[in-house]
Amino acid sequence: MSHPHPDLGPPPPLPAGALRIVALGGLGEIGRNMAVFEYGGRLLVVDCGVLFPEPDQPGIDLILPDFDYIRDRLDDIEAVILTHAHEDHIGAVPYLLRERPDITVVGSRLTLALIESKLTEHRIQPVKHEVVEGERHSFGPFECEFFAVNHSIPDALAVALRTEAGIVLHTGDFKMDQLPMDGRLTDLGGFARLGAEGVDLLMSDSTNSEVPGFVTSEREIAPVIDDVFRRAEQRIIVACFASHVHRVQQVLDAADKHGRKVALMGRSMVRNMGVARDLGYLKVPPGLMLDAKEIEQWPPKDVVLICTGSQGEPMAALSRMANRDHPIRITEDDTVLLASSLVPGNETAVNKVINGLTRWGARVIHKGNARVHVSGHAAAGELLYVLNLTRPSNFMPVHGEWRHLRAHARLAALTGVPDDHIVIAEDGVVVDLLDGRARIVGAVKAGYVYVDGTSVGGVTDVALKDRRILGDEGFISIVIVVDSTTGKLTGGPEVHARGSGIDLDAFEAVIPQLEHALEEAALDGVADVQQMRRVVRRTVGRWVSDTYRRRPMIIPVVVEV
Repeated sequence: MSHPHPDLGPPPPLPAGALRIVALGGLGEIGRNMAVFEYGGRLLVVDCGVLFPEPDQPGIDLILPDFDYIRDRLDDIEAVILTHAHEDHIGAVPYLLRERPDITVVGSRLTLALIESKLTEHRIQPVKHEVVEGERHSFGPFECEFFAVNHSIPDALAVALRTEAGIVLHTGDFKMDQLPMDGRLTDLGGFARLGAEGVDLLMSDSTNSEVPGFVTSEREIAPVIDDVFRRAEQRIIVACFASHVHRVQQVLDAADKHGRKVALMGRSMVRNMGVARDLGYLKVPPGLMLDAKEIEQWPPKDVVLICTGSQGEPMAALSRMANRDHPIRITEDDTVLLASSLVPGNETAVNKVINGLTRWGARVIHKGNARVHVSGHAAAGELLYVLNLTRPSNFMPVHGEWRHLRAHARLAALTGVPDDHIVIAEDGVVVDLLDGRARIVGAVKAGYVYVDGTSVGGVTDVALKDRRILGDEGFISIVIVVDSTTGKLTGGPEVHARGSGIDLDAFEAVIPQLEHALEEAALDGVADVQQMRRVVRRTVGRWVSDTYRRRPMIIPVVVEV
């Protein structure tokens, strides 16, 4: 199996007749999905998503793919194909279109409607190209065929790219629910036909490659939700992803059956469900919906709230309810239903929300104690099925952390794909498909681009490290006044500290050490401000480490007179 090497250099020029694939996100992580295909000097982008920050990335709102690889070639982009409308596949589109607004955005009806709604907030009017499963469209040298796939959002697509280099099938996110809510099955017949034609490279969703068997059908969730509604004595609050149309439909159906009114909360939830309703993907019984402002006028036993916050996001409605920082007050006997999967890394935040809700007397139903959610991604049995249907000459697992990519590669090997035809790449690794073989040929820069408020790319890894130190260890500032000619101390040291856990009086012990170190530096002819700052930082840092075993940020301030 081919795998990336830390010593990979820049890729060579693309050989004639070769197809180049570069993932700028989505490999070795779940999120930030973006793959760039190059053939004949032209580019095609599949998906352009975001990654959500982890606790060790304080202050960060979103993480984008690094567009540097294509920034000088934006005019070569034929189109951006969006497989479906989840944030980890469409969230970075506004930031790409800021750089070239007329890039054609290709997707299904619902996907385009949701991305257009998002782009409106960025004041961008996209150039849209709507496609339907079963259709073929050409974008420059890329002939694209689209296939229906089942996922946790309607209208998801897989795409097959045809060039002279061969056929590449990119599954997007998919599963093989045989009884989907909307009756739209994954097109296994189409995959089989493509396999008979000859798939030169399969790029397949790896998220659940470690999970044996087949994913449970969405329809099995409905009886569980119905039971929750039947048992609930007071208000019901449902938290789920703002894009999960099928789950919201199940909640609406249960509410209608049990005579409850429903209100949506959260800007993204209201926006997305409004779009889904207008397009006919969400069917709302007459008289069911309330405005969120009307909810307090109804008896608690007659209402259902559907909101965001199932991942413990601090500013989402559910987290604010748990913290008593929301107009909706959790009371005894309320029922809270977390109808979503747990995104890896969010466990602590979600448990904190569950504890907060339980504290106020709510009964919390979640995936850990009831079957209230099923995954939108194919398990190992389904992945094997697709591998056997398509019989690819080469295989490249995508959409997953390292353990998922490795597990999926092992499945491919079991189906007969030769080890040297299985490519395990990571973000930035360059793969060329030439003469029927996929090979790693180099690597390009594909780091994180941080969005912090209105700043895009302004926050660096160094700045994040400083934020982590400030958050974990606090800071100590030391102000000294020195003679600009001799470097001798003429005032101070004056010490200030915040969040270090060290009492200000304790710094009296280090001041003599600091004075002595500065005197020695002056005798050695040190008069440069930067060198004096290093003396202060080193002396105070050593004392704090030896005395308290802590490493706060130390900020020396040298004033010359």
